[in-house]
Amino acid sequence: MKKISIVFVFSILFLSCKKNDKVENTTKKANNINSVKSLNYNELKPYLIKNDSKTHVVNFWATWCAPCVKELPYFEKIGKEYAAENVEVLLVSLDFPKQVEKKLIPFINKRNIKSEVLLLDDPNENIWINAIDSTWSGALPATLIYNTKKRKFYEQSFDYKTLETELKTFLNL
Repeated sequence: MKKISIVFVFSILFLSCKKNDKVENTTKKANNINSVKSLNYNELKPYLIKNDSKTHVVNFWATWCAPCVKELPYFEKIGKEYAAENVEVLLVSLDFPKQVEKKLIPFINKRNIKSEVLLLDDPNENIWINAIDSTWSGALPATLIYNTKKRKFYEQSFDYKTLETELKTFLNL
């Protein structure tokens, strides 16, 4: 009886592993179409302190945040219209890591988002929220705009005109 139980258990485990392999392969195929890099705060940090000739607009958002979703097209428009001015937009998603495949990637595809999207997957929010900006309560949406001359953090929603006006203070236009 013990032999049958052990064989049965190993059979179940083997079949479970095979099933997971198929899920993983499907996931990899979906990621090839539109993947999102998942980073912890230490991996994200270099994106927040670049010392180059660009002006960086970093928006912290999530698909479940209605004000975030509303303002995303403004960030996309800024990225497109100000690319010649050396402006780079980065969208840092704070979505739940387990929902990347079901929610985040379909959201990006449906809205045809062209800006780079990264997923911040770091459970130590008390550390990284304060490290990004000491005044940040952790509320979304939030935006960081910086270049070599200036750095400013915004814990607010933007309409296009306000975002453009703020960006221009960095570009001296």
